[in-house]
Amino acid sequence: MARHHQPRKGSVAFSPRKRAARESPHITSWPESEESGLLGFPGYKVGMTHVTMLDNTKNSPTEGMEISTPVTVVETPPVVVFGIRAYQKTSRGIKAMTDVLAAELDEDLKRKISLPKEYNTEAQLAELTENLDNVVEIRALVHTKPRLANVPKKKPEIMEFGVGGSSLKEKLDYAASVLGKEINPADVFADGEHTDAVAITKGKGFQGVIKRWGVRIQYGKAARSSKGRHVGSIGPWSPERVMWTVPMAGQMGYHQRTEYNKKILKIGEAEQADEVNPDGGFVKYGVVKNNYLLLKGSLPGPSKRLVIFRKAIRPHGKHDNAPQISYISTASKQGA
Repeated sequence: MARHHQPRKGSVAFSPRKRAARESPHITSWPESEESGLLGFPGYKVGMTHVTMLDNTKNSPTEGMEISTPVTVVETPPVVVFGIRAYQKTSRGIKAMTDVLAAELDEDLKRKISLPKEYNTEAQLAELTENLDNVVEIRALVHTKPRLANVPKKKPEIMEFGVGGSSLKEKLDYAASVLGKEINPADVFADGEHTDAVAITKGKGFQGVIKRWGVRIQYGKAARSSKGRHVGSIGPWSPERVMWTVPMAGQMGYHQRTEYNKKILKIGEAEQADEVNPDGGFVKYGVVKNNYLLLKGSLPGPSKRLVIFRKAIRPHGKHDNAPQISYISTASKQGA
């Protein structure tokens, strides 16, 4: 009789599957870019709808034809660059060397961090410029403005974004030029561009192995005794321990996940928000009042969840050509 073999159920690439530390995602890897500018932008997930557009995907079976495709609407209020962070190289990797804060800071930042009473931005910036030889990386400190969006929060989210540029001097000059100013999504991305979406997925609580890992429900006598919603054996005689790869019950969802190469179909202005708002607003979100993005396909997380969009880190073979959209559905979609 042939030896029974069955591949394992579920991916071990995301183990351990524990809850994310915080609701806002954290990005540590940024692509290299010769063009000066921020390498990311945050937004709040609104919901889904569909659009009719001209398919401009090269070698697609429907190339040149009108197609209907699902899209996710993301509200992207302007963000503020409130600081510059310089990194130096140490024996334990790169570590933050100094921060340069803007002269005027938003009052809502007091809800998140302690603000300095007296601060000389120009002196700190001049000192950083003098010590630029010791710097290996320049990044921008950014905070959101959730009061502008239709989300129930006042505390701004604070995040760190990579800065593009051909040299450290160019990166520092750009960061200094936007210090204390507002940035819009059109300053970072363009229509048709591909981006990586990073977010915390929907939380599903404590789940068993059937739902969490997709193992097969037992059949026959084994199933009659305990409904069969468990794994058969959790380990051999040797080694005498339970391996970490054995499917077990536990937390499912609320994990940080990255979806690569999501296509931005359109960057809409605040004045154009009515063309995506259904009557009465989006289910579980409300009305879009700010700039917004239309992204092809779905995104991780529920409505009102913060999503960070990063410049595509592996856009090989992707074409950043903007599609021609002829229709955006504004019909209310329950549970979208």
